[in-house]
Amino acid sequence: MSEIAKPVHKKELFGHPVGLYVLFFTEMWERFSYYGMRALLTLYMTAETLENNPQSGLGWTITEALALYGWYTMLVYVMSVPGGFLADRYLGQKKAVTIGAILLTIGHTVLAIDDLWAYYTGLGFVISGVGMLKPNISTMVGGLYRQNDIRRDKGFSIFYVGINLGSFTASLSVGLVAQAYGWHYGFGLAGIGMFLGLLVYLYGQRFLVHVGNPPTSEEKSTDVSLADLFRQLFKSPLQLGIVVLLLTYSIYAGFTYEGSDSWGYGILYVFLSLTTGVMMMIYKNLNGKVEKDRYIVLLLSLLMVIVFWGCFEQMGGLMNLYAQEKTDRMFMGWEVPAAWFQGANAGFIILLAVAIANFWAKRKLKGKEATSLFKMGVGVIIMGIGFIYMVFATLQYESQGSSAMYWLVLTYLFHTTGELCLSPVSLSFFTKLAPARYMALMMGVYWAATGLGNKLAGVIGESSVQAGELKVFGGLFLFAVSFGILVLLLLKPLKRLTHGAEDKEVDVHDQEAEGYELADT
Repeated sequence: MSEIAKPVHKKELFGHPVGLYVLFFTEMWERFSYYGMRALLTLYMTAETLENNPQSGLGWTITEALALYGWYTMLVYVMSVPGGFLADRYLGQKKAVTIGAILLTIGHTVLAIDDLWAYYTGLGFVISGVGMLKPNISTMVGGLYRQNDIRRDKGFSIFYVGINLGSFTASLSVGLVAQAYGWHYGFGLAGIGMFLGLLVYLYGQRFLVHVGNPPTSEEKSTDVSLADLFRQLFKSPLQLGIVVLLLTYSIYAGFTYEGSDSWGYGILYVFLSLTTGVMMMIYKNLNGKVEKDRYIVLLLSLLMVIVFWGCFEQMGGLMNLYAQEKTDRMFMGWEVPAAWFQGANAGFIILLAVAIANFWAKRKLKGKEATSLFKMGVGVIIMGIGFIYMVFATLQYESQGSSAMYWLVLTYLFHTTGELCLSPVSLSFFTKLAPARYMALMMGVYWAATGLGNKLAGVIGESSVQAGELKVFGGLFLFAVSFGILVLLLLKPLKRLTHGAEDKEVDVHDQEAEGYELADT
């Protein structure tokens, strides 16, 4: 077929389908809106309430702000579970992304309204929109390429550059606009970014006609039903008894929690209890020792994901507030906006991603330890070391009344390096170990674990009000480093339990083009 006769959706640009660049710019603007808004979130909530002043905030306490931040970032990820399910089962990814982009545009536009009802309503739309868009747009990128297409990994790398461009430019521009004109202008700029992403996506539909379409009846019939697992649970006395005990405790502990969000904790604990029941039934249904052993390692890797993001996500919460309130941000007579520090993560990723990926690839080619578990353990340790610089910053603040900006920059450098060791491989490792017939369910559990880590980050941040930043940052340093070392000490027995899941990975191209979602998981 000649190039002229080639269908529109198969046309290429720079060796890749044109649809890749449509999704690139859609995701770039979506991440622009999300990270731009996230950079302002805790700062806006804790800013003083000033009558008829563009810098007026909600005047909340740090505890209240970090509590909402934790719930918000958790729900963003947890909503990826129903968002992915609706797309896989009914809508198709293409329509789900459209709905998500519309919800996000509405949410960010509503956030630009200076009223408390608009704040809560806008956050609700953003949570729903990210849940519909985030898990499905990446699936569409993969669908642009045929099975075993060598360009797939490079395509994902190009796509992830868009994520970082959106994150980096948002942290700079949205923060600057918010400082100069007011919080709601910053929220409004994030909304304009998402609207541009929606326009790009709608314009590019002709290049995406063969991907993200609704599932066929045959595809639906191969799915593992969640209802079937719960029916099996009621026929399994031991597992059912454990779930009933967990539910009883969850209802008691959650709804007797002293605080305004007791209902939230109650629902969360019930959700975790039911998830535990599903996980137990999956284990019971597995065939043979190999599947069950790999499943155990998979659960331990989930724990690592929760620990990592529980520490790492102090970036958008506690550390964001620390930059605003306790950091000397004067540079050559000009005050650097606190929100700008949120761009350090994406900036370091752009600088370091290729170098770190090549380091691991060369290490593996030399026959040295470079398994996913090793990388993840090292990533947790490096991220934990980053908190030692926040300990130094806190000590400087206590002695001088402010701390230098370079402590934050050094912390973000180590956190980003740790992220590039863990985040690129954790999801890939998960797919290698998860039983194929339960893959969709297990991917939902993975995103739920990421959300739980984000909620944990908010809880840890809240504790700083009573314990103080020095104890919190010092505790995170000690815990993360110790946890990472424990993983490395258990590396040999854990590798045995994987039964060689990674032993045959020798394709140099795959190593060099290892996919990584740069600005977030």
